[in-house]
Amino acid sequence: MTAMGWLGNVVVKTIINGAALYLAAAIVPGIHLGEEGSAGKTIVTILLVALIFGIINTFLKPLVKLLSLPFIVLTLGLFLLIVNALMLELTSWLAGLLDLSFHVDNFFWDAILGALIITVVASILNAIVPDPDRSRR
Repeated sequence: MTAMGWLGNVVVKTIINGAALYLAAAIVPGIHLGEEGSAGKTIVTILLVALIFGIINTFLKPLVKLLSLPFIVLTLGLFLLIVNALMLELTSWLAGLLDLSFHVDNFFWDAILGALIITVVASILNAIVPDPDRSRR
């Protein structure tokens, strides 16, 4: 993979994650993303939070999935929703440390429902948007 292909892939995945996070924040009352009245700052916040979310999902999520594999098998994959909600909560925590305007109020309803929405939206968008790597093959 070339450097440009890698960068293009990161940009596309960040935009997809940003759209999914924005939609989850719009639907779930307990997920807060961006600030009122400042569209430019909100877009930057969405992209930064999406980048954090993507980095967490790339590096930490595989380890968490491996460690929770018995629970994933036992629940026939439903525990993956809990893993996704944990990644969303971790993103919220890191965004707070970086003074970004993103917060998830409650783990049980808000993070789990948000994780479900993000998973569905990101899956649909990943199926629609062409992968820069696949188009070159």
